[in-house]
Amino acid sequence: MASFSILLPMQVIYTTFIYISFSLFLPLTHSNSIHELLISQGLPAGLFPKNVKSYDLDQDGHLQVHMDQPCMAKFETRVFFDSVVRANLSYGGLIGLEGLSQEELFLWLPVKDIIVYDPSSGLILFDIGVAHKQFSLSLFEDPPVCRPQGDLLEEVGRKEMVQVQREEDKPSF
Repeated sequence: MASFSILLPMQVIYTTFIYISFSLFLPLTHSNSIHELLISQGLPAGLFPKNVKSYDLDQDGHLQVHMDQPCMAKFETRVFFDSVVRANLSYGGLIGLEGLSQEELFLWLPVKDIIVYDPSSGLILFDIGVAHKQFSLSLFEDPPVCRPQGDLLEEVGRKEMVQVQREEDKPSF
């Protein structure tokens, strides 16, 4: 009887030790999409495009988002996603971003941080090093489609060409 009462607590301790050991060495598993993860961390779902292949998140909050290939998306300005985007994920922020650039006045500037300080303000902050840009959170509600760089440039060129043609068709007085 005494041996049974000693063995049961030892078995519980041993099982707990094994479980904790495995969980420390395995990266966090995730069944949610990157978009659900962003929402759970106080960020809008549309910060990353629809065509994210996969992501990895370790216990320290280091996030790696994998794309099939580098691509461009358009929010208020054009944004370039490298094939791997890295950041430290914390509640309300992606800090120390690598692999994400934003077009500003014909220059491509790396986005260093994305932060939502106060969700009730409806604003999100992009730190592009030389400046901080604030955007409406509503721009990032839905994940954009990210296209290979040439495809987006082609589409922008076609739209500009159509706009020029429309202006030429306007009667002049």
